[in-house]
Amino acid sequence: QVQLVESGGGLVQAGGSLRLSCVASGRTFSNYAMGWFRQAPGKEREFVATINWNVGHTYYTDSVKGRFTISRDNAKNTFYLQMNSLKPEDTAVYYCAAGPWKYTLVVPTTGGQYSYWGQGTQVTVSS
Repeated sequence: QVQLVESGGGLVQAGGSLRLSCVASGRTFSNYAMGWFRQAPGKEREFVATINWNVGHTYYTDSVKGRFTISRDNAKNTFYLQMNSLKPEDTAVYYCAAGPWKYTLVVPTTGGQYSYWGQGTQVTVSS
């Protein structure tokens, strides 16, 4: 049974930092995309970042480029989202997700491309 378990959310002031972790278990994730999504109140879920489990290629949505960094530790079956220079508009429930990276040149950025999801962790950025 595949499980993704997030941790690391919380309350932080604008300009602060948080690191989210997601521990993945239950299968091998060879050539999988390990991604982060978020959903703010009253808004649709949106893609944040993803990383290829094998080769480590990363991709970010424009609003977090230069502030967020996604990384992985294959030995620990864990991937991370380091969030710096946080803004109030980053407030959301953050979800980690995993899905096959089917096509080399096509980055999985939609929820439907991910098969497995974590339970979510709240990130609140105060102004």
